[in-house]
Amino acid sequence: MPVTHPAAHALEFGSIDGGSLTQGVAATLLFFVVGAVVLSLGFLALDLLTPGNLRHQVYVDRNPNAAILLGANHLALAIIVVTSIMTSADSLGQGLVDSAVYGILGVVLQAVALRLLDAFVPGHLRNLVNEPRMNGAAWAVGISLVAIGAVNAAALS
Repeated sequence: MPVTHPAAHALEFGSIDGGSLTQGVAATLLFFVVGAVVLSLGFLALDLLTPGNLRHQVYVDRNPNAAILLGANHLALAIIVVTSIMTSADSLGQGLVDSAVYGILGVVLQAVALRLLDAFVPGHLRNLVNEPRMNGAAWAVGISLVAIGAVNAAALS
């Protein structure tokens, strides 16, 4: 009877299904693209709803209030995108459509929420974004956006 070293059993890999791996990689890339598109649409929506060029305000002017709103909105949308991907249909095609539709719906709902915040918050969002010094109200609006994003994500069906 041949004697085998115990480590030889630990190195047994079993069979590898290349087709399944390829499908998984393709699905990952496609869901990533859907998520990136939704986040880009979210940036464009926020840019349209805030005064001036948001990218310039955040990355060139280094406006802390604009940066807080951008970061909070991206975090909120990421929560929505992750939830839409995790709760999407099992079939790839339907799952991608589900994720895209619910992600875009999340962008719309975040934009509506931002407009409502602008209407109800004293001083208006325009003034807050244009202010060069950090303002505590930016944190309040940013955290509100994240909270609204979490509610949007929980409401996905």
